Amino acid sequence: MSPGAGTTRDRILERGLDLVSQVGLSGLTLGVLADDVSMSKSGLFAHFRSKEAVQLALLEHMAATAERVVVAPAMRRPSGLSRITTLVDLWLGWTQRAGLRGGCPVAAALFELDDIDSCVRAEVMRMESRWRTLLSTLAREAVETGELEPDLDVDQFVWELCGIYLSHHASSRFLRDPDAARRAALAFQSLLHRSGARGGAARTAPSRPGPR
Repeated sequence: MSPGAGTTRDRILERGLDLVSQVGLSGLTLGVLADDVSMSKSGLFAHFRSKEAVQLALLEHMAATAERVVVAPAMRRPSGLSRITTLVDLWLGWTQRAGLRGGCPVAAALFELDDIDSCVRAEVMRMESRWRTLLSTLAREAVETGELEPDLDVDQFVWELCGIYLSHHASSRFLRDPDAARRAALAFQSLLHRSGARGGAARTAPSRPGPR
């Protein structure tokens, strides 16, 4: 692919990710995306041959963006509770830090695609599985450092943590509850406390309030 074509594709993905954060994967079509990037539908078709190809490329681009905005900064923290609390702090509201106008496309897709079998649903499932595996790994590290209880049910911990995230998503995006970020932080503190976290280490709060 020529340098010019690569630049055009990058622009499509940047604009497309912002768009899909607002309309969701199901709401994205080649026509809608072409209008948003000021291209003809045939011009866009030269880069992406189908709606599914666009959706998959945008999911890949979203994962790379989340890696840069959420995962990489957290992984620079020391192994243990500091790392997982930093990750959660950055996870809540990450789309705003990434400069997107809407919410998390994967969080929305869990509801959009729950009853639809497709390659896009399969990719969302793979991404969600990888994310939960990362959360499990970080929780186990905190157990190994002695900052969470030694007999912690890691699967239950991650299940509740994901529940907090999705509740925050629904409260902030759909209900537009201005208190969503504070309540999510309180819920996470409670989860850490029940999991044996030492008092000072259990404190976390969203670094930027507001919807995600």
